[in-house]
Amino acid sequence: MVSKELLELYGAEIRHYQKDEFIFHQGHKARYYFQVVNGEVKMNNYLENGKEFIQNFFLNSESFGEPPLFINIKYPANAIAVSNATIIELPKKKFLTLLKEHPEVHLKITQRISSRLYYKAIMASEIAAHEPEHCILRIIDYLKHDVYKMVEPFSYKVELTRQQLADLTGLRVETVIRVTKSLEKKNELVIKNRKLYR
Repeated sequence: MVSKELLELYGAEIRHYQKDEFIFHQGHKARYYFQVVNGEVKMNNYLENGKEFIQNFFLNSESFGEPPLFINIKYPANAIAVSNATIIELPKKKFLTLLKEHPEVHLKITQRISSRLYYKAIMASEIAAHEPEHCILRIIDYLKHDVYKMVEPFSYKVELTRQQLADLTGLRVETVIRVTKSLEKKNELVIKNRKLYR
């Protein structure tokens, strides 16, 4: 998203997180701009029944948790390292200065946040109004086409586990397993070595 060199020029620091370590908690005040150097991060909520709801996953060079920086609210979700992760962190005040002095970076971040809002709006309507097969294909197609920009049939290897797909869609993991097998029979997915391809 933003070059590591530019972030460091404005005073960003590198931090290392262990797998399952919290980067920030729901309800905490937003103090930093975060960007993944390597590893994987998820944003989630824990529901009252203990079930996890995953908002999104973030990989190399992706930023996360920016909206509260702009509107001075607390985090609506947790950010947790899915694997050992290296994160570059820039204090809020310095981040806002960077954006004022580099409008092209501001535009890129605005476009990225808009893309996430679009995805959330689409997924909310999909989950509410469609069958599980449609929901699973919709999230996989979003990742394939909008995130990874892939078009060839079965060229996209889905790195999400069945449990992660369940957490992203609000479905039960048993439903996801049944649905993916059904989608393979319909030639919508290919399953090789327990991995999904779309």
